[in-house]
Amino acid sequence: MPGSLYLLPVTLGNNEYNTVITGYVTEIARSLRHFVVEDLRSARRFLRLIDKTFPIDDTVFFELNEHTSQDVISDFIAPALEGFNIGLMSEAGLPGIADPGMLLVRMAHSSNIRVIPLSGPSSILLALIASGLNGQNFVFHGYLPQKAEERTVKLKEIEKRIAGGETQVFIETPYRAQKMTDAILAVCKPESILCIACDITLQTEDIKTMRIADWKKKHPSTDGRLVVFLLGS
Repeated sequence: MPGSLYLLPVTLGNNEYNTVITGYVTEIARSLRHFVVEDLRSARRFLRLIDKTFPIDDTVFFELNEHTSQDVISDFIAPALEGFNIGLMSEAGLPGIADPGMLLVRMAHSSNIRVIPLSGPSSILLALIASGLNGQNFVFHGYLPQKAEERTVKLKEIEKRIAGGETQVFIETPYRAQKMTDAILAVCKPESILCIACDITLQTEDIKTMRIADWKKKHPSTDGRLVVFLLGS
């Protein structure tokens, strides 16, 4: 019998893992010896966090990130075909969302390998339910363009969609979060509603929803923070 592919949630930052990761998830993770991970160092750190005696040296890791050639992903699924269970881990939160883990999941389905998702923190969904914006009709855009002109065009494009009640969700890396914040306030209409959700599940968590006009009075600081942005009406 082939093994299964477990979609393992991890913490969103340096918080106490047992406040966001269930005992069942840690039990499954401790039992695995084959992992496909977005970042090797963070994966090893998480496994040692949940189990100080985890046998790292006796464990097989495959890295799947933006630099990985699609030609080698079939090698990552091979242990499951040999009967071993595999764990898929993103660098933060749930795998398969805003990371390349979906490629492995798709290959597992085509290889008749059972895919088992496990519950855990998702900054995107947690931000959405805490925003007060429409959670029935929303779109996740991932990362917006980095170049200023392209970013402006994209912001104007997605802002048009909020008139129909559709919430627009996107993220940015901590070192570009302030530039994104400033761009939103400069480009978007005063009456549009913006939720800035910072450091979700961490001790520095801060989630606030206001009109763009009111945000401009606050001069929000998001530099170096883990941020989810949500635009609505």
